[in-house]
Amino acid sequence: MSTSEPQTTAQSTIADAEKAFDEQVRRDLPRNYAVNLVHGLLGQTGFRLVHAPTFVPAFIYILSGSELAVGLALAAQHFGAASSSLLGATLIEHRKKVIPIGFVIGGLMRVQVLGLALAGLFLDGQVAFIAACLFLGLFGFFNGMQAVIFNYMMSKVIPVNLRGRLTGLRNFMAGLTASGVAYLGGQYFIETNALGNGYSATFLTAFILTSVGLGLLAFIKEPVPPVIRAQASFFGRMKELPALLRADPGFTRFFMARSLGALGTIAVPFYVLYAGEAVGLSGTNLGILSLAFLLSQTATNLGWGALADKTGNRFVFMATLVTWILSTALLFFANDIFLLALVFAGLGAGLGGFQISSQNMVLEFGDRQDLPMRIAISNAGNSFMMGLGPLMGGFVALWFSYTAVFWCAMAFMLLALAMVAFLIDEPRNR
Repeated sequence: MSTSEPQTTAQSTIADAEKAFDEQVRRDLPRNYAVNLVHGLLGQTGFRLVHAPTFVPAFIYILSGSELAVGLALAAQHFGAASSSLLGATLIEHRKKVIPIGFVIGGLMRVQVLGLALAGLFLDGQVAFIAACLFLGLFGFFNGMQAVIFNYMMSKVIPVNLRGRLTGLRNFMAGLTASGVAYLGGQYFIETNALGNGYSATFLTAFILTSVGLGLLAFIKEPVPPVIRAQASFFGRMKELPALLRADPGFTRFFMARSLGALGTIAVPFYVLYAGEAVGLSGTNLGILSLAFLLSQTATNLGWGALADKTGNRFVFMATLVTWILSTALLFFANDIFLLALVFAGLGAGLGGFQISSQNMVLEFGDRQDLPMRIAISNAGNSFMMGLGPLMGGFVALWFSYTAVFWCAMAFMLLALAMVAFLIDEPRNR
């Protein structure tokens, strides 16, 4: 027997296994598509109340009275995510199925939202602020791992040419419900100080919605990949990261561009504080601005997703950065609630599209075996910059002005836009 025969047999076996894997994905697609859609609807609805640039920054500002404290609290959340993304990858790379560990990490993440709600209800002043920072940091820590686990799970059960429409439709539906919940949260929870703390009532609603969504993952049929990496230690995998980045210069440049774009979030906590100087931070105004942000994010998600499936995520990545930049520039001219609502609508469209395109684009580089680690590297850089951004913004706002913060944000976004436009090809065309 020639030495090439065993190699040929092994290749044939892997090819057969890949075919069986693809057949199972297609066979279970209607069920998995529907479950991902509803799970995402409830999860995105709840988490948008935490991630929206309105409720948490306003809540922290009321507790602390400091722009720097707002930046510190948001930095704790994103640094938490940055610190755990790579750990999340090493937790799942060797597993045939990742949903069981997803339940554990997702549950721990949701407990932190409950803690944030309880801190507002039962604690006061500096103690409440410290507890809020702690819960936001832990929320980010578990979110960093959950993002890797759930993105990898979706890459296993949803074909690449359907992911844009799925995420677009999921975020569209979640945005509709989140917009309504956000408006009610501002108009009724915060304005009437429901439960003694309207912000806590809003976060408690987020906890309930996301917990129900997590339970739906039990209905997903997760296939076993034909090839799985051998289990490796966390530090052993960290030593392999430079080689992984060198092996794919296109992915490395994308990682850098996404991180630069994420630095644009230097301004996110301060949009609502700047708006508050113009029109006040009443519950009604918070509800209107949250509604505009989330409803626009909703209305554009379907379009961004369909456009990504048609043209690729690279084009959408650039288009959303342009939208985000123009909306930030318009903020300089906004002095009433209606124009501010338009600004927040543009911010919702740009920031939401940036998140969708960057999360899906990373799935299109390299092979499946290293996909969890590529997701983790990309998410870690994104989260680190999203943590550094608000912290930097807090110092800039304290020493200079909100206007200076917005100029810094636009500069970072322009750098990311130029890098993608001139240095990165569409990975789907490989």
